[in-house]
Amino acid sequence: MTPTITADRGQAARTIHLIDPAGFDAWLASQPPRNRAAANAQRLSPKPGKTATLPGEQPDDWSVVTVVADTATLSPWCLAHLPGQLPPGTYRLATGTPGAAKLGWATAQYRFTRYRREEDDGARILLSSEPARIDEALRQAAATARVRDLVNTAAADLGPAELAAEVRTLADAHGATVTVTQGRELETGYPMIHAVGKAAARGREPRLIELVWGNPAHPKVALVGKGVCFDSGGLDIKPSAGMRLMKKDMGGAAHALALAGLVMEAHLPVRLHLLIPAVENSVSGDSFRPGDVLNSRKGLTVENTNTDAEGRLVLGDALTRACEETPELLIDFATLTGAARVALGPDLPATFANDEALAADLLAAGAAEGDPLWRMPLWEGYDDMLKSDIADMVNAPEGGMAGAVTAALFLRRFVTPGTVWAHLDTFAWRTSAKPGRAKGGEAYGLRAAWRLLRDRYGRP
Repeated sequence: MTPTITADRGQAARTIHLIDPAGFDAWLASQPPRNRAAANAQRLSPKPGKTATLPGEQPDDWSVVTVVADTATLSPWCLAHLPGQLPPGTYRLATGTPGAAKLGWATAQYRFTRYRREEDDGARILLSSEPARIDEALRQAAATARVRDLVNTAAADLGPAELAAEVRTLADAHGATVTVTQGRELETGYPMIHAVGKAAARGREPRLIELVWGNPAHPKVALVGKGVCFDSGGLDIKPSAGMRLMKKDMGGAAHALALAGLVMEAHLPVRLHLLIPAVENSVSGDSFRPGDVLNSRKGLTVENTNTDAEGRLVLGDALTRACEETPELLIDFATLTGAARVALGPDLPATFANDEALAADLLAAGAAEGDPLWRMPLWEGYDDMLKSDIADMVNAPEGGMAGAVTAALFLRRFVTPGTVWAHLDTFAWRTSAKPGRAKGGEAYGLRAAWRLLRDRYGRP
């Protein structure tokens, strides 16, 4: 595949001129008459995203001018509108370097073509005079594409077995080891994962997928991702509208898998432990029921009050397993609650942390990468909502209030005290397209978490 960003070695390229609203009038006044005429004919205005083609001295000589919010500080998405407007070819900025805008240039050329053939008319290649930063931008774009591909894939083609195969492929590429515990093997060791997934058809049995990589002497980092490959809601079945996008309920697993790939590709000096509880929450005679009391790997009993609150159950067993290895840092990703979306919308993952330094570092990393997070409280006053009359706890309190908070509080009960932990309740889906961000599966919080790991473990 032709890279979308490459080093600038003086090769022939079309020029992209950047202007911002503050400098628009001065730029227009400085242009020769033919450029002003071209800009006016194409209705160029001082609004970010507006673009015009400028004629050169020769018939086949032309350049591009585009408006960005601020030429002094390029955001990841400020050039993302251009690949869809420009013909294939090679381009360079008239002045300066693309900086953070490399990411949007690359992700704007993402296409999901598994089910629909699209003619590839060639890449739009951006030159950069910062060769040392190109690989990182391309890695982040590839990780974003991995999340999008996995989430966009239909559930019929991405069940627990296929998700395990994705992990094995990643492991083979980096010399990692994979262990898969599945089916009846889960009954005693991971009873909540087994309970949620046991109703699935043959071949789609539940699994706990584990990948281990890195020097055992390095700091231990555990990544956990919710891998509900399809969520019918179980016996508390969802309405059809609520089920429509439930192929994306493994979005947390996609994020954790992509982040693990970034860690290994960059040879980050950590001992990595990736855990994905992979299930299909189906309806059959073997479905777990409302009112069932479930055992857990941690030994806590859970009264199941809603079979559609299954994600926290499978995560509970996986978090328990992660903590058995005493990680220095534990991060989980999950498409966990509609309450988080009601509170924060699709773009802001609800972020919970049991450590103030971790919370501050995560939010700062998100701001630095243009991948924002929003902290939510592990509010102790709501912990009583998890009380059960017959078991140690319920999985879903009645009434639905503070749904994202009580879900996080549920997960916290499976995190060993003293373990530094963050939980990202992420949507993993984009309902409408924006430049560089196609409609469909999307990575939210991935680059923030990656920046955190880079900052903490010593890689630029």
